[in-house]
Amino acid sequence: MLKIKNKEKMKFKNRIKSTQLKSLCALLTLVIIGSTVLSCYTDETQVVTNFETLTMSDEFDVDGAPNSAIWGFDIGTGDNGWGNNELQYYTDRPENVVVEDGMLKITAIQESFEGSGYTSARLLTKGLFEQQYGRFEARMKLPFGKGMWPAFWLLGANIDEIGWPFCGEIDVMENGGSNPTVASGAIHGPGHSGGDAIKKEFEFEMSRVDTEFHIYGIEWGPQYINYYIDDVLYFQITPDTLEEEDVNRSNWVYDNGPFFMIINLAVGGNFDGNPTPETVFPQTMYVDYVRVYSADEE
Repeated sequence: MLKIKNKEKMKFKNRIKSTQLKSLCALLTLVIIGSTVLSCYTDETQVVTNFETLTMSDEFDVDGAPNSAIWGFDIGTGDNGWGNNELQYYTDRPENVVVEDGMLKITAIQESFEGSGYTSARLLTKGLFEQQYGRFEARMKLPFGKGMWPAFWLLGANIDEIGWPFCGEIDVMENGGSNPTVASGAIHGPGHSGGDAIKKEFEFEMSRVDTEFHIYGIEWGPQYINYYIDDVLYFQITPDTLEEEDVNRSNWVYDNGPFFMIINLAVGGNFDGNPTPETVFPQTMYVDYVRVYSADEE
């Protein structure tokens, strides 16, 4: 596990102590007005915790390529557009991925490249940083336009041994570029993957994902995953959720080991459809930081 030795960055572990109260109040408000719950249900007994021990942080403060001690790359088009009919070719070129101005920039470009009509980038911490449980969060500003599909998500580190979806997938944030006021969180596992994923959407009332930075995160512990946007709790998933969705609770695969992180910007595919002539390119996903916390001091 990668350890952060920079004492300056440890200041981030002191999270706002009022988060629990604010999150619960915000949740009750959302239940009353029904403005952000676009699927599933709301559990009024949600568990809110604060993970405070920083175990990984990338502040993207060194210009150039992303830190190779943390991030690797998926290259190419994958199988069937990475399983989602995506149109882009992922590269590690600076045109598509670079650290500058204190942030990570992933840029989707409309161009002819290796047989594809678009290029972009997909970064992952597989084999470099993997953790079970904790708070995973990123502060991001997202692209805009039909066919843009930015995502911040986790996959079970045992994917090469048992495959997907048996390894489990936790989508911390996804957005369809044609809808800049909505972001969503989801899980994929056996019996609840693809179109049957367990998902909830969060709708911004006074903001957009492409004009402002927002913090997208989860707090994940044994038998639960809590979803946050800007420290507002909007969704909790537990094994009981599987039963409520007519899935056997034994298919809860989120306590089986560590997960690794992925940040990518896809073009086209199943989530938001393909770009239209009105979609403007290039489009950039801006990541101010990625931070991971653990509940336990080590």
